[in-house]
Amino acid sequence: MNFASDNWAGAHPSIAAGLSAHAGGFSTAYGDGALDEAAYQRFNEIFEREVAVFFVATGTAANSLSLTAYNKSGGISFCHRESHVIEDECGAPEYFTGGSRLHAVDGALGKIDPNDLDRAVGRFAPEIVHSGRPMAVSITQSTEVGTIYTLNEIARISAIAKHHKLPLHMDGARFANALVALETTPAQMTWKGGVDILSFGATKNGCWCAEAIVLFDLDRARELAFLRKRAAQLFSKSRFIAAQFEAYFKDHLWLDTARHANAMAARLAALIEDSPSARLAWLPQANEVFAVMKKAKAERVHLAGAAFYDWHKPHDFDGHIGEDEALYRFVTSFATTAEEVDRFGELIAG
Repeated sequence: MNFASDNWAGAHPSIAAGLSAHAGGFSTAYGDGALDEAAYQRFNEIFEREVAVFFVATGTAANSLSLTAYNKSGGISFCHRESHVIEDECGAPEYFTGGSRLHAVDGALGKIDPNDLDRAVGRFAPEIVHSGRPMAVSITQSTEVGTIYTLNEIARISAIAKHHKLPLHMDGARFANALVALETTPAQMTWKGGVDILSFGATKNGCWCAEAIVLFDLDRARELAFLRKRAAQLFSKSRFIAAQFEAYFKDHLWLDTARHANAMAARLAALIEDSPSARLAWLPQANEVFAVMKKAKAERVHLAGAAFYDWHKPHDFDGHIGEDEALYRFVTSFATTAEEVDRFGELIAG
């Protein structure tokens, strides 16, 4: 019963087989091999246009380099108050940019409020040197609390960013989970809605280690290539990242694994909703479920073998959490089984 994180899941067997299939022989290094080129072309097909693709090791590197691609002296990037980029990356974006800042913006359930964003950006006049100047806007899809920006919400935030002449970055660590939940296309969820640069995550969805920056603003591709190298994110044997993406995209595996993870989250949410000892904090939309549970019950379930984390209460959360209760996060993955979900349901049923 492992609901700690989709990062805890191993590699999908098809991904492992893809790595093994390309383990032997020789291939041009540093992203210039035939397998790399084939992966880049596959990204073009998926996004329905030419894109620039940069493999990196982690989501933190993808997010940090994406913002660095638009770096300015005194730059300020705007993101949700509880986004991963501001809460969980140890200042990496500021480090990579050499001192730019992240400015927190409010919004319900992990999503930036467009009006708050407009006001926040408007506080910083680009011509005034004292306070710094706006540099970028970053959204997370799906969010850190398991919610999803609709296409209209993305377009509205993009319109505000463009009004202020700012690029829009999407942190897509759980990109596939959001995509299948919205039943849309990668193009519709990104560049057609105004996204300029994307952190495309695959590690959480069945890969061993496969993250990519997808750049729709091709004029910045050459500069980003140098930034990636200086950040020590250029793989020599990048064919092993390409091999993962080859298997990931083959026969729509990436969409199937995301649908399974989302379905397991919905199954888990239904059991929590029926439990007398737990309740949903809000409705899940992807593969993360948040619930309020008695602390004593949570401890007993932990001892019975369930892995999950207690979670900080979101800034805007207005639900009641009693003194003997806490908020907990449960994450499902491609490897989650219905049996382990149902076993957890039995433990919280009494």
